Amino acid sequence: MNPKLKNEILQLYRTLKEEDNKKENRLDRWRNLEPESAEFISIIIKGQNTRNMLELGTSNGFSTLWFADALGKTGGQLVTVEIDRQRTQLAKDHLAAYAIESDVEFITGDAKEFLHTAEPVYDIIFLDAERKFYTEYWKDLKRLLSLKGSMLIVDNVVSHKDEVQDFIALIEQEHAYSLSILPVGAGLLWVTLD
Repeated sequence: MNPKLKNEILQLYRTLKEEDNKKENRLDRWRNLEPESAEFISIIIKGQNTRNMLELGTSNGFSTLWFADALGKTGGQLVTVEIDRQRTQLAKDHLAAYAIESDVEFITGDAKEFLHTAEPVYDIIFLDAERKFYTEYWKDLKRLLSLKGSMLIVDNVVSHKDEVQDFIALIEQEHAYSLSILPVGAGLLWVTLD
């Protein structure tokens, strides 16, 4: 990401963080991916020449900006799913405002329903949605991870460890996946098929 764009996007993050600090209800907050996590994932996208990426939990599109910028350099496509129509629109607006030209498909809908019909074409699946549903997503996430070299990246596994422990245990029971938790941002879980 060029330095000028990075500075502008980091200013957006600070503005959104200030808004979050004024909101009492967690569900009203933006709950954006931390910049260091977004940057780290964007490096992975470019480094492995990602062609297809799925983002579950668009929110206002802060992470989408990073991913779309990186995918623009690989010629890849991003599909991003958000249940809230207004947040989807805001994410679209942010992508246009920062003039990031990339192939991004915005879907407003339930992640569980989307996953149920999704095809295993994604090199990277980024999961940052409502954690209480992750165990329900696993059956379809597992099917999507059947693509050789594909990976699942899950946010908030250190900051909200108690909320994801059942999900992580479910993956570990399979004995077919390599898992690693990286202390970047709020903690990132990486999952790949062995």
